[in-house]
Amino acid sequence: MYNDTNLIYILTILEAIEKIKIYSDGFETADDFFWANQQLNFNGTLNLLIAIGEESKKIDAKLKQEFPDMKWKEIAGMRDRLAHDYRGIDPNIVWSVIGSELEKLKEIAIKMLERIDFKQELLLEAINTRFFAHLSYLKNS
Repeated sequence: MYNDTNLIYILTILEAIEKIKIYSDGFETADDFFWANQQLNFNGTLNLLIAIGEESKKIDAKLKQEFPDMKWKEIAGMRDRLAHDYRGIDPNIVWSVIGSELEKLKEIAIKMLERIDFKQELLLEAINTRFFAHLSYLKNS
């Protein structure tokens, strides 16, 4: 079992994924997503992808090693790229990540929770806050 400090990192990743789903819902193409709402949805998503990358760096390395199919270095690398090369961001890559990688990361993050030693009350306290409002599905796990 892994330390409960990993819990907050994983919950933050899961909440970011849920918000990205909301922000990207209803768009057919990367171009539509990029230009919608004065780029509000796109820029919000970039910030959340940065958060995912940053939090992934904090998760216990041994815990991440239990999930070798997840591209942990690429997640961290994307965070660095998004944070430092705003003008060079390709919306097609962001759109591809949303469509093909986030659901897999969500599944792995949920499985990671099973390997963390934490009190259920701590999880419930966290997901009952407004910050983690989209994680109510974890109440049953």
